[in-house]
Amino acid sequence: MDWGTDLWDQYDIIDKHTQSGLDLVEKYVKFVKERTEIEQNYAKQLRNLTKKYSPKRGSKEEQECRFTNHQSFLDVLNEMNDYAGQRELIAENMMMNICIELTKYLQELKQERKTHLSEAKKAQQSLESTYKQLDSSKKRFEREWREAEKAAQYAEKTDLDINATKADVEKAKQQAHMRSHVAEECKNDYAAQLQKYNKEQSQFYFTDMPLIFNKLQDMDEKRIRRLAQGYVLFSDTEKHVMPIIGKCLDGITRAGNNVNEHNDSLALIEQHKSGFERPGDLEFEDYSQGINRTSSESSLGTPKGPLDLLGKNKSKPFWLFSKKSKRYTPERSTPTATEDFGHLPPEQRRKRLQQKIEELGKELQKEVDQSEALGKMKDVYEKNPQMGDPASLAPQINQTTQNMERLRGELSKYENWLTEAGGRGDTLRYSSQSFNNNGAHDTYSPDGAHSEEGTPDPSHAIYAEFDDDFEEEELAAPIGQCTALYNFPGSSEGTIAMQEGEVLSVVEEDKGDGWTRVRRSNGDEGYIPTSYVSITLNK
Repeated sequence: MDWGTDLWDQYDIIDKHTQSGLDLVEKYVKFVKERTEIEQNYAKQLRNLTKKYSPKRGSKEEQECRFTNHQSFLDVLNEMNDYAGQRELIAENMMMNICIELTKYLQELKQERKTHLSEAKKAQQSLESTYKQLDSSKKRFEREWREAEKAAQYAEKTDLDINATKADVEKAKQQAHMRSHVAEECKNDYAAQLQKYNKEQSQFYFTDMPLIFNKLQDMDEKRIRRLAQGYVLFSDTEKHVMPIIGKCLDGITRAGNNVNEHNDSLALIEQHKSGFERPGDLEFEDYSQGINRTSSESSLGTPKGPLDLLGKNKSKPFWLFSKKSKRYTPERSTPTATEDFGHLPPEQRRKRLQQKIEELGKELQKEVDQSEALGKMKDVYEKNPQMGDPASLAPQINQTTQNMERLRGELSKYENWLTEAGGRGDTLRYSSQSFNNNGAHDTYSPDGAHSEEGTPDPSHAIYAEFDDDFEEEELAAPIGQCTALYNFPGSSEGTIAMQEGEVLSVVEEDKGDGWTRVRRSNGDEGYIPTSYVSITLNK
């Protein structure tokens, strides 16, 4: 069944139906455009939302990210930002694959439909023109035939008239014969025009118009198929990003599961533990004896307690909850920062001093490495003068030497303060005297006494744990395993060599200095670069 056969007489219906189909395509394109605008606005609002609640650099919220619940909230914001990106991707793909493509196809359909309808109008006009010629020929034949009949009747009447001359009769007969001949020609012309019209009418209704209607049918069916593909794309566009959206949602779930309330409590303790002892009992002040006694200093527990630190009156009790007065000023409650961190509680002071020592040690190591590199370069220049002038390196060598001396002095100063604070490094220690002037390392015993036994290789790194500590400490239980990603020579003191793919036991995690303590199955222990291994900790 097709339009050309079954709808041969429904031109107007076909015209309206095809136009309705084009209108539907245009309506669907507008619908998808509005959907993309909604997606874009949604994504924009999500991005603004995540930006609004993301902590600013250096803010108090950023400092609190060491707590798992704060860090997990940042992870949620990051995942929501990625989720917003996927919504934008949906809008972009819908615009490109549906709106733009269907709009182009719609223009092609309109042009094709216009062409088919134009062909139909031309065929209709041709048939109408032939019909007009037929009608004109028919009317002429009718008119001439009547004139011929009149001429024949007049000739017969003249012939019967006794008063008519022979010339009149002959003239009437000639006129009648001429009219009859003209009528016969009009009859033949009418017959020819009728035959021509019938042929064109048959061609019009059985060939031309069915062909045009079938073309319109094919065009409409292709439009329907293309529109159906647009419907499918509407769904597939979102389905394609659903796995990534699922990963974003899984990331939010992981963020929630990563929250560890116990670790957060320990982090708060680690961050704010003062190390002070609780205040002792207040002594009885016997005014009846006429002696104005103050509270004993022993009631403060430690020589430098919270009352001393905060500058409070020792004769008054120490309150956990501060009472803000109307004349409260930050200067009255916030101690002035000092270079030796003496304004901090003992525990926090030790941590800050250790952190400062580690930072200075890293800086000193860089200067030592640079000094060694300059020394090697100078040796090369001396052996091969054509490669460079050794004297040109003198300013750099002098500057590096000055930097090393300055850093050694600062390192020694902070180590003395750390000793006064009653602390020493938990793992790796940086010593101001661990480098001599030529870059060689001196050794230290665990109690800090200088040892003159041997001079290690100059290439040894500054990161070194003492062998005596390893011998005295009991073997710690492994907390996980690691797999070497690269070869590591382990030429520095306190390090251990490893080969790519080797599996080692993790004894101590990286404490922020880039080194992890590991142990082999044979009991050998040492430090390796954290970035050189893939670590899996025990749960």
